[in-house]
Amino acid sequence: MELNGSQIVLECLLEQGVDTVFGYPGGSILNIYDELYRYSDKIRHILTSHEQGAAHAADGYARATGKVGVCMATSGPGATNLVTGIATAYMDSVPVVAITCNVGVSLLGRDSFQEVDIAGVVMPITKHSFIVKDIAKLAETIRRAFKIAQSGRPGPVLVDITKDVTAAVYEYEAVKPEPIKRVKDTITEEDLARAVKMIKKSERPMIIVGGGAVISGASKELDEFVGKLDAPIADTLMGKGAYNGTKENYTGMVGMHGTKASNFAVTECDLLIAVGARFSDRVTGNAQKFAKGAKILHIDIDPAEVNKNIVSDASVIGDIKEVLKLLNSRIEQKSNPEWMAHIIEYKEKYPLRIAKEGLTGPYVIHRLYEETKGDAIIVTEVGQHQMWAAQYYSFKKPRTLLTSGGLGTMGYGFGAAMGAKIGMPKKRVINIAGDGCFRMNINELASAARNRIPMIQVVINNHVLGMVRQWQTLFYGQRYSNTTLQDNVDFVKVAEGMGAEGMTVTSREELDAAIQKAFAAKGPFVIDCRIDSDEKVWPMVAPGAPIHEAFTEEDLAAKK
Repeated sequence: MELNGSQIVLECLLEQGVDTVFGYPGGSILNIYDELYRYSDKIRHILTSHEQGAAHAADGYARATGKVGVCMATSGPGATNLVTGIATAYMDSVPVVAITCNVGVSLLGRDSFQEVDIAGVVMPITKHSFIVKDIAKLAETIRRAFKIAQSGRPGPVLVDITKDVTAAVYEYEAVKPEPIKRVKDTITEEDLARAVKMIKKSERPMIIVGGGAVISGASKELDEFVGKLDAPIADTLMGKGAYNGTKENYTGMVGMHGTKASNFAVTECDLLIAVGARFSDRVTGNAQKFAKGAKILHIDIDPAEVNKNIVSDASVIGDIKEVLKLLNSRIEQKSNPEWMAHIIEYKEKYPLRIAKEGLTGPYVIHRLYEETKGDAIIVTEVGQHQMWAAQYYSFKKPRTLLTSGGLGTMGYGFGAAMGAKIGMPKKRVINIAGDGCFRMNINELASAARNRIPMIQVVINNHVLGMVRQWQTLFYGQRYSNTTLQDNVDFVKVAEGMGAEGMTVTSREELDAAIQKAFAAKGPFVIDCRIDSDEKVWPMVAPGAPIHEAFTEEDLAAKK
């Protein structure tokens, strides 16, 4: 049948199972929005307050559901406003398809009104970017975009369509999407045999799990693998929930703000197995001194990650779920009682602590965990509150922590939480922000209120840019250059002004009352938690130091 280009775009989205898109209209994309009006019974469009919010919402939808998130924007500033969200998705391997529209073909390259080469702009931060100038290639390009976004290591893809293509007419025939195949052909018997030999020889194995295991859906296989090795396991920020964080052999997060138990275990092990982790600098600290006494086995879907940051002794390349299945069938049950007892002793000796009195960041996270019983989707912005969420909320299942790990995008969380709640409407969704992060995309409160999205926004409000201030305190001679937020913004009044509800909290008793009100709310609810400006995240590893030199406030006092 003959359809115009805008109809072809929407029919292709329906082919891919898309039921929700996030976006903002404008002149060049107006033809598609005109057709969206007619498709409103099939595709829900969430109008955000800013295109960046749309990109983050598509990202949050994708992370929470495991499906492809879709966002739309017009040409020029509309398209460029997506860039931060696209880069965020790229760094964390999130499948997002961004659809933008550009000026007509005859106007390209003429500095026309709102013309930007967005396909060129995003080339370094996408798996692929397309510009469609011929309607005959439109459907094929959109189908390719979805396949690329989901195949192998996932990531964002951008499709830019000229306005004349969205109006032109062409023959359309529906095509059923091909199933996305797991990457198995790169897994070799030689690599598996080497890995099994290293595991068998090891007496002090240690596992760190990253975001690749979450993306792969490998939790069941990982649980069996850890049990067979009788090994302690730590996670990276992106790996939260891949392994049940309430189990005894789980040692907590590893790296700059990881637990001492995890960092010491990595330093003392004789075999370090990285499962879907890329050895970020926040994980390794001083790379020259990272796990120096250990052989390193790296399991990852992307060969480009092997030997990029840390040189490994062996690797297995392929989908994490498939690799672990094969290893589980080949390795024998191990028992390492002395090693495990040693690590458990570290856990008991160096626990994460919560102040006994007063309202603190860790206490807020702890109470959220208690009230949700760990059964919620936690979204965060970036900074101290992000680290407290990773430390004090025990993640039991994958896709329950959504956070910007690679790019560290302040302003990510609120849009992502909207997307997560829309994708998983039966789950409680809580975004945790600092006051600095929250104000970056506070405009999306209006979007959530307009759509009556019942999500909870917790603001850990210390009236400073907390993590930067922490660095200034510890490493910059307490020179607080532009990190004190000397204003009187009332987030509850702002929330009410945008059609949401809220409550300011200054004590533990008020926090309990606010949580109950938030849980009962029918729309977005803001909890503004006022804490001390100088509260810090502990433990911490100084920049350039090895991770076994993690220190706490008590360590600093003893040193002085």
